[in-house]
Amino acid sequence: MTDQTTGTEAPAEILQHPDAVVPLAFTQDELGWLPWLEPADEATLTERQWEGLVDRGRSKSDYFRLLVRDPDILKARTLTDKDIFYNAADGLPRAERELAAAATSRFNGCIFCASVHARFATHHSKRHDDVQRLLDDGVAAPQDERWRAVVDAATALAATPPRLGPEHLAALRAAGLDEQAVSDVIHSAAFFNWANRLMLSLGEPEAASEA
Repeated sequence: MTDQTTGTEAPAEILQHPDAVVPLAFTQDELGWLPWLEPADEATLTERQWEGLVDRGRSKSDYFRLLVRDPDILKARTLTDKDIFYNAADGLPRAERELAAAATSRFNGCIFCASVHARFATHHSKRHDDVQRLLDDGVAAPQDERWRAVVDAATALAATPPRLGPEHLAALRAAGLDEQAVSDVIHSAAFFNWANRLMLSLGEPEAASEA
């Protein structure tokens, strides 16, 4: 949205969604997301904004069209995200990177992010019930040794970085993670500790329509 008198982008309009059905429980169902600030208009995206999206298909998402108001930061954010979660040839398997993201999101109360990454964790691990227990009963819910170590490390980092201590790293190593895999747990949790706060401050989840 451009101010025709100055040629600069006008401030984003504040949006309200009084009729939205906001989910109150964590779920693996697909959810919508409603922004509280007006996203950029797909029809008027600049080349710099298209470059900032990295993946042009993300122009259909209100969330990414909102973030693309600052295309340089969005590009850096997206490339970091892709490297942490999709560059899984070495180190931690994709399922456990997603588990770290889901656990962090559950701890931080981000229902939307938790739904997305819980689904990915289930898809890659085929452990639906274990993932659902994390959502239903919280980050202290029983898990096997390896998943317990991943969840505990991720949520300690989410609480405050100094809370991640030697005992968490020792538990990860005892569960079979090498140094690269330990690093992947930390990166996955740290990224979503930031991303949750961004999403929680910019909008709200919406339950999918039953129609």
